[in-house]
Amino acid sequence: MEFDIVAAMIGVLVGVLAGGGIVYFVLNGLLKRRSAGILQKAEAQGEAIKKEKILQAKEKFLQMKEEHERDARERDKRLQQGQEKHRQREQQLSRQQQELAQKEKNLQAGQQDLEQRLQGVERRRQEVDKAQEKQVVQLERISGMSAEEAKKQLVDSLRDEARTNAMALVKDVVDEAKLNANKEAKRVIIQTIQRVATEHAVENAVSTFHIENDEFKGRIIGREGRNIRALEEATGVEIVVDDTPGAIILSCFDPVRREMARLALHQLVKDGRIHPGRIEEIVAKTKKHLEEEILEIGKRTCIDLGIHGLHTELMRMVGRMRYRSSYGQNLLQHSRETANLCATMAAELGLNVKAAKRAGLLHDIGKVPDDEPELPHALLGMKLAEKYGEKPDVCNAIGAHHDEIEMTTMIAPIVQACDAISGARPGARREAVEQYIKRLKDLESIAMSYDGVSKAFAIQAGRELRVMVESERVSDGEADNISMSIAERIQNEMTYPGQVKVVVIREKRAMAVAK
Repeated sequence: MEFDIVAAMIGVLVGVLAGGGIVYFVLNGLLKRRSAGILQKAEAQGEAIKKEKILQAKEKFLQMKEEHERDARERDKRLQQGQEKHRQREQQLSRQQQELAQKEKNLQAGQQDLEQRLQGVERRRQEVDKAQEKQVVQLERISGMSAEEAKKQLVDSLRDEARTNAMALVKDVVDEAKLNANKEAKRVIIQTIQRVATEHAVENAVSTFHIENDEFKGRIIGREGRNIRALEEATGVEIVVDDTPGAIILSCFDPVRREMARLALHQLVKDGRIHPGRIEEIVAKTKKHLEEEILEIGKRTCIDLGIHGLHTELMRMVGRMRYRSSYGQNLLQHSRETANLCATMAAELGLNVKAAKRAGLLHDIGKVPDDEPELPHALLGMKLAEKYGEKPDVCNAIGAHHDEIEMTTMIAPIVQACDAISGARPGARREAVEQYIKRLKDLESIAMSYDGVSKAFAIQAGRELRVMVESERVSDGEADNISMSIAERIQNEMTYPGQVKVVVIREKRAMAVAK
């Protein structure tokens, strides 16, 4: 039994080995055939790649050969060009050498000719000297005077004549310079005045506060007048409450205090609570707000005029000018106008425009100090400007604009002239707007009263009157008579600052219509 099992196992083992051998030989044959196919394919691909690389190498070689030949041709071409330039340069040098040789020959010939001419000139000069000596001897014998004495007399005579001519020439130059200087000064001033347009401002010492209801008057007065007394004590303004409907009068010479009282009254009436404690609180707030507004006005003025780097205290003083007046003219408006006039005049004269404008704005700051020192406003303004770091030329212009000190800079007389121009213009001071307008109308009325006058216009703030006459009724000679007659009537019948120029214009127009 065991033998059969062993025999069976041996038989199975033999079968397995035989099957494995058969499988091995079959697989080995298949692998060999596949390997042979792969090798053949790889050899074919390798051969193809080899041929392709050979072709590429040949193409690269041909390309490099062609580039080398092209470079060689370019080098040959450049070499030929260089040789050609070298030959041309040699030819040019040869020509220049020949020209130099020819010039040298010509120069030698010219030098010989010049030497011969110099010898001839020297001979002639010697002959002339001998002839001149003979003439001098003859003149000395005839005149009885030596050559030195005659020379001295001639020199003295020429010196006197030259001095006389020089003095006459200097006088003519000085007269012409004065004439031109006057014309130029008038031109600059007229252009400056014409280029500055200003508003008319008339200030007074009284302000009117309007109220909607008269019952507020009793509340403002208060019991036994305590409210109005508290308001007057806090503001320093006299408050007049009378029978005038809808109005309360505020009287004070200080415009700042008047404005503070007006604003405080406005706040009290708007709030409705009016008693001494509330009045003091409102006045304190209003005073603080007004100081801020004054500083803001000063800053805005400096920005509008293009003035930079001004000290804060000076800007506050500029703002206070808004509430001051000088002979009825608003001080801030006057200072702005003077600054613009100074800038225009300095530009016309080629001076420092910024310094002139700065001095023009600050020239009256001595009128708005916090205290009231016993000094002229020009000197006080100069000290304030020095205190707050202004330059010496600006300080001198401020202090000298009323001749309290000597003028040491070029802008000082400009500030003085512009201050006078601003204060003296029609409508600025001592003259109400109505009077100014009436004077202009009177000028035109005088012109229109003449026969043949068609139109009349008062221009340049009443400093010029232009009269249009009818050419058919007025001749050229009559136009001259009309201008003289109008000027005489204005001079005799009217009061005006400066002078009035009368211009009579006679124009003939011929018109036809083509149909």
